[in-house]
Amino acid sequence: QVQLVESGGTLVQPGDSLRLSCASSGEPLDDYTIGWFRQAPGKEREEMACISQTDGSTYYPDSVEGRFTISRDFAKNTVYLQMNSLKPEDTALYYCAADFFRVPVRMVCSVAAAPDFFGSWGQGTQVTVSS
Repeated sequence: QVQLVESGGTLVQPGDSLRLSCASSGEPLDDYTIGWFRQAPGKEREEMACISQTDGSTYYPDSVEGRFTISRDFAKNTVYLQMNSLKPEDTALYYCAADFFRVPVRMVCSVAAAPDFFGSWGQGTQVTVSS
């Protein structure tokens, strides 16, 4: 289905900010729910943020501690993840994912099995937080 390309990952220092981008290379994202996930070596993929392209509603797990913000730009067909006050434990490969859902974004993204609900994934972009 939709092809997703993440970008923006790089090496940063603790406390820095970074904005990741998730762009669709072809199909518009207008009708999709988009999720940002991350995976560190030896750990399971965890959810960072979700946004419904239908109504703009968002969801964040408690683990983001208010540091991350998901947003969208329909004109650029891109979804962003703004990350502030980065910590070494934020080091991971960050993915965006997309799929269609008929339920509120919270019902999709608030459960541990959320990654299983998304059918389209990007290749990931590496974020490394180190001093």
